[in-house]
Amino acid sequence: MPKIHNFSAGPGILPRQAMEAGAKACLEFNGKGLSLLEMSHRGKDFIAVMDQAVSLVKELLGVPAGYSVVYLQGGASLQFAMVPYNLLDEGESAAYLDTGTWANKAIKEAKIFGNVKVVASSKDANYNFIPKGYEIPKDAKYFHVTSNNTIFGTQMQHFPESPVPVVADMSSDIFSRPVDVSKFGLIYAGAQKNMGIAGTTLVIVRDDLLGKVKRKIPSMLDYKIHIAEGSMYNTPPVFAVYMAMETLKWVKQMGGVSAMQKRAEEKAQRLYKEIDENPLFKGTTAKEDRSRMNVTFVMEKPELEEAFGKEALAAGLSGLPGHRSVGGFRASIYNALELESIDALVSVMRDFAKKNA
Repeated sequence: MPKIHNFSAGPGILPRQAMEAGAKACLEFNGKGLSLLEMSHRGKDFIAVMDQAVSLVKELLGVPAGYSVVYLQGGASLQFAMVPYNLLDEGESAAYLDTGTWANKAIKEAKIFGNVKVVASSKDANYNFIPKGYEIPKDAKYFHVTSNNTIFGTQMQHFPESPVPVVADMSSDIFSRPVDVSKFGLIYAGAQKNMGIAGTTLVIVRDDLLGKVKRKIPSMLDYKIHIAEGSMYNTPPVFAVYMAMETLKWVKQMGGVSAMQKRAEEKAQRLYKEIDENPLFKGTTAKEDRSRMNVTFVMEKPELEEAFGKEALAAGLSGLPGHRSVGGFRASIYNALELESIDALVSVMRDFAKKNA
């Protein structure tokens, strides 16, 4: 079978060794004659998996004391509600930066629980840049940002100094670069883009932010309960947690998040160079805000998009069509994507330009 280059935005590409470990675990785990999928999550075998999955997060990101790490369910979309449910009391306000579809959905959910101040938005420009020069209200309970915008291809290259705790949705770029966790009050990330498969969501939260709201919080939505129960208040998504552990083991083996950042920069630089120099293609975002995870581009001649899409697919380039809401093309170049896949895409773009320029 010919090589398939996976540019899917999520669920996205996984390290080969993580997939092989997962396939093996599905048949038999730890020599017990049972699949990981049919073992008790209360047994010592899976508890060891959960412990290592948490430990790797702390090690790779340098999580300081006073923070808890939990694996939850419901995707990042549930976190849009869990964050204000746990941190924002009635009558209080939170600040949000509107940089795309997911930020906008987070804003919508937060409005259910308190007052929301949108400090800046790039919506009028079709979210093609990250706003700058805004002021974060000092009376806000927290300031929410989306670090990388998968649909529109923008990324926060720097996080602002904030007078209030920063909450960050890092679903699509977590573990792709070093971050100073101490600068954040809460970080959350759906696993299916850069740290595993769909089914679990990572939350890193500063402990002293919890237990402050007066409202009663349902148990399944209460961070404190999940922390106290070690991510096992209810049956956790055992296979998704296992795959996160295996993916993070690969990140560590490859040199950690600093090595991932170097890989990301090299891949992004090579692809953006072709987009900028090829007469048939153009990027869709401000250059200073270009994502190193999701590269969005369109064609100078829109009537050629269908033909290019067919040639790309025939060459084994999978997952390139842009999000249905924006069109064009999107190459998601997550940690596990190799440089050879970038070269394959660049080659097809050059060949197409020679035939159609």
